[in-house]
Amino acid sequence: MDARTEPAEEGTATPRPPLVREFLLVAGLFMVYKWGRLLETGHTAEAFRNARRVWDLERDVHLPGEGLVQSLLLHDGALVHLANTYYATVHFPATAAFLVWLYLRRPGHYVWARRVLAAVTAAALVLHLAFPLAPPRMLAATGLVDTGRVYGPSVYGSPETDQLANQFAAMPSLHFGWALMVGIGLVVATRSRLRWLWLLHPSLTLLVIVGTANHYWLDALVAAALLGGALAVIRPTARTTAPPARAVLPAQRRALVEAGR
Repeated sequence: MDARTEPAEEGTATPRPPLVREFLLVAGLFMVYKWGRLLETGHTAEAFRNARRVWDLERDVHLPGEGLVQSLLLHDGALVHLANTYYATVHFPATAAFLVWLYLRRPGHYVWARRVLAAVTAAALVLHLAFPLAPPRMLAATGLVDTGRVYGPSVYGSPETDQLANQFAAMPSLHFGWALMVGIGLVVATRSRLRWLWLLHPSLTLLVIVGTANHYWLDALVAAALLGGALAVIRPTARTTAPPARAVLPAQRRALVEAGR
């Protein structure tokens, strides 16, 4: 059997896309995420005005305070450090591992997931540029602790000197949006009765980004809305969702013949 046509699922055979092309596409996706947020900087005043608006809106609609999650972390310095480490180290590797696994084992699902992630990332970058937003750790009105700076490790430097990240690109949270896609993608692509446990990844990510004061609840809600829109438009192909009927009917006929003997 050609290695490129390894069955993606029982009863199906979806050719893998060319490896070099996919490597370049996925590398480009990560680079766009990493560097695209630096296209527009210097909007500090606007970012803090928007932060105040988001904070007030959350209180007006009675969302739970981000401090409720952070207070749980602050009970244990080791737990805070673990949350900071998760925020700093899991995001990119988990998404990359997800795409690699799909490429090797579920090629049809891989193409679908890559397209969804690209669409969500593109939409998020537009919002980052249109709506600069200071994270809650920077807004004094929140009373929240910058856990990365206090407890470490931190992925950010001073907003004035940090040339590697736009710290005012808080909404939407691609940390959460990508994690949610990883969880949903693995639920769709696998068949185990325990597959719903993959949703623990986005759940834990949500608690981490809020508890470390890197994001507001609304950042995650907007990311989920963007992902929902992308999933509604970009659907898995028929070959990634169910075996074709002709692959099932012969087995059914054999079962009927055996039953009649």
